[in-house]
Amino acid sequence: MNQTRITALIASTFIFAASSAATADALTKIGKPEGQVNIVAWPGYIERGETSPDFDWVTGFEKATGCKVKVKTANTSDEMVALMNEGGFDLVTASGDASLRLIAGKRVQPVNIDLIPSWKTVDKRLQNAPWHTVDGTHYGTPYMWGPNVLMYNKDVFKEAPASWNVVFEEVTLPDGNTNKGRVQAYDGPIHIADAANYLMHHKPELGITSPYELNQEQYNAALDLLRQQRKLVSRYWHDAFIQIDDFKNEGMVASGSWPFQVNLLAADKQPISSTIPVEGATGWADTTMMHADADNPNCAYLWMEHTLASNLQSDLSVWFGANPSVPAACTDGRGMQTAAGCKLNGMEEFDRIKFWQTPVSKCKSQGQCVPYYRWVSDYIGVIGGR
Repeated sequence: MNQTRITALIASTFIFAASSAATADALTKIGKPEGQVNIVAWPGYIERGETSPDFDWVTGFEKATGCKVKVKTANTSDEMVALMNEGGFDLVTASGDASLRLIAGKRVQPVNIDLIPSWKTVDKRLQNAPWHTVDGTHYGTPYMWGPNVLMYNKDVFKEAPASWNVVFEEVTLPDGNTNKGRVQAYDGPIHIADAANYLMHHKPELGITSPYELNQEQYNAALDLLRQQRKLVSRYWHDAFIQIDDFKNEGMVASGSWPFQVNLLAADKQPISSTIPVEGATGWADTTMMHADADNPNCAYLWMEHTLASNLQSDLSVWFGANPSVPAACTDGRGMQTAAGCKLNGMEEFDRIKFWQTPVSKCKSQGQCVPYYRWVSDYIGVIGGR
């Protein structure tokens, strides 16, 4: 991990306790569009037909509103937090391990849901989700959600792996060879939660009830598992497209991943599939949040409303392999997605997914837990061999 990334990761942790900027009041009405909107987004989240002409939900918006969409992609939640701390952006598609940090750090502002007519169409399970709602105040609009899946090579695994052990423990794979040097792990401190989720199933005596709320003993056990995993891992990935190349050309056979990579590899006729093993999975529920000092709030509100259109949600669900925040996108026929496709993407698995959250020192399950800044520094140590 290079020094620039280390600096960005560590800098992002301080935002959780920062209070340097006063949060702006939410708009009471939408005014004249400013002409552009600047967004920090996950790769693949905002498409204008350049990757595939079948997926474009930007061009029409720009023509209809006059708001030019400018996108900066980020590969981890920590990068997103760091970019929002630097400023210059209007919106961010934040996952649950970033959203509360952005709220606590006053980097994002409340949104006036009365200015978002399509809010009423949002999945009721997401409307008041704790990763974007604080004391009854909403700080964004739900975008997409899904699991962190176990991606695997079907030439090696004739049947889907039943357990995450294929990436956490040295095992002989169905092709008769070891998994050592043929698996990957996520290059982000939140991956500690994946280790904790694995331990919840295999070491119940640890008493873990949430992979984001770990006392010191539980946390130490998770780090020990990750140190064991380090001996197996060929690469810690954070760039989705590099992971895709590794599975195509570098002999990788199993890794935690996103449906996005699985879909692109499958579309390229690669022998790739994914599963949610017996232990369940962590996952992400992403929220479009507005910067506290957004220069283009009117365009930002127009974009948030646009993203809740069921045809956009439907097509994005197909493209990314995720679940729409608007359930009608699965069934109303306005886009490419179908009820069967949503089921395949895990629409019915909501209760099995342990959605990303920001670890804090005062936690609900046991009072005192290891906070996120420790996760950052210790995970850097694990990757570095400590």
